[in-house]
Amino acid sequence: MILLNNVRLPLETDFNNLKPAVSKQLKISENEIISVSLYRKSVDARHKSDVHFCCSLLVSLKCEEQKVLKKNKNAVIYSAKKYNWIKSAVKPKLRPVVIGFGPSGMFCALALARAGLNPIVFERGCDVDTRTADVENFFNTGKLNVNSNVQFGEGGAGTFSDGKLNTGIKDIRCRTVLETFVNFGADKKILTDAKPHIGTDVLKIIVKNIRNEIISLGGSINFSSKLEDICIKDGNLKSITVNGNCIECDRLVLATGHSARDTFKMLRDNGLLMIRKPFAVGVRAEHLQSDINKALYGDFSGHPSLLNADYKMNVHLKSGRGVYTFCMCPGGEVINASSEENGVAVNGMSNSKRNGTNANSAILVGVEPDDFDGDDVLAGCEFQRKIEQRAFEISCGAVPITTVGKFVFERQEKIEKVKPTVKPKTVFCDFYDIFPQFVCDSLKEGIKEFDKKISGFADESTILTAPETRSSSPVRVVRNEEYMTVGINGIYPSGEGAGYAGGIMSAAVDGMR
Repeated sequence: MILLNNVRLPLETDFNNLKPAVSKQLKISENEIISVSLYRKSVDARHKSDVHFCCSLLVSLKCEEQKVLKKNKNAVIYSAKKYNWIKSAVKPKLRPVVIGFGPSGMFCALALARAGLNPIVFERGCDVDTRTADVENFFNTGKLNVNSNVQFGEGGAGTFSDGKLNTGIKDIRCRTVLETFVNFGADKKILTDAKPHIGTDVLKIIVKNIRNEIISLGGSINFSSKLEDICIKDGNLKSITVNGNCIECDRLVLATGHSARDTFKMLRDNGLLMIRKPFAVGVRAEHLQSDINKALYGDFSGHPSLLNADYKMNVHLKSGRGVYTFCMCPGGEVINASSEENGVAVNGMSNSKRNGTNANSAILVGVEPDDFDGDDVLAGCEFQRKIEQRAFEISCGAVPITTVGKFVFERQEKIEKVKPTVKPKTVFCDFYDIFPQFVCDSLKEGIKEFDKKISGFADESTILTAPETRSSSPVRVVRNEEYMTVGINGIYPSGEGAGYAGGIMSAAVDGMR
């Protein structure tokens, strides 16, 4: 079988009949083709007058493959590399414990369960159905449950997001993660889309199905169960404390997520080696999705074969700061992602159909460890918290918003064609009262630069919502080549919270590792 790359296909292509396209590309008869299947599909919209699909196809031939390869530089022999779930030959005395049931903890627990090791999972938040009710109540009333919210609970922060699965990492496990999602309820198109996504509505179903699989294999999942302390003696993990109960434990996976600041503090106080790491803060920008479609697809906007357009941009400013868009949610909404009392943090979310009126994306400014005071390893957490608390204070508990017209061009502040989607209520605020000056100055310059790449990005009606502070963890829990914490046996930091992942896919892969 060969993999044929860079196959240009029109938007009207019938993907159930790809033999004509392969015949033309390889310059062979259709009779010499046994089968063709789609391997990867992306939209090429670099030229607005010529929007088309760029695909990779798996092709099985009757003729000799090597002769075909010599004539076509885009054809290579396809060799499928399959990841095999590991089976354990040893039954340890104590069951391994996983803290957190987000993507990293979930796939770690699934791997341990399939290995026959009967993992025990403790998740501080609630099951996804209870959690969804808590989140909806917060969106509608502003009443926050600090342990069951957008950040904490079954599925982790990824459950209330766009469910993006694209990643920059190269790992054999990536395909297995996609296949696992499909097996538990995701659409098969995530196996072929260049930018796969699931959506919050479908993720809620999938995480329950994975939970039930882990339980059926001998694992146990405990919700509303918070890790409060760990006991280390002579460099070895001895026990943990969950909800006031001491539990003997010698293998602990820490998949806490990036918002468990109280857990970070407990780990620091118990002597785990942690270091500061760069992260980013900024705002969410909302445009009409139809305007983004027109800007990126031109006259092809609205074509039935094209989904709502997305984008990803970055710019390096003269100041040395990096500004970039992050977690763009086509047809989505901005959500209040707070997890601490008296603080505001926002994020983006969309469902599987991505059919909302607005597009939204984070616009983030890079923050370095030198940007905050003191030598505490958790200074970055405090930097985030102060921004969130200032936002809560100046908005009197609402969510701060402004417009590009006001923030960037100092024009009159008013809501026009773009309506904010965040709940429960919004207040116009001066973002210079929320962020350090370098963040605001960089955001303004970055928005102007992005407008050169996407016409209308800096439209005055664009809604900006603040603050986005939880894009990544501000710390890394240092681990060795065996994935254990340096100097302590039995503790395995994993995923985004530990500083080793950045998104659902990379977190899931890290949990499997």
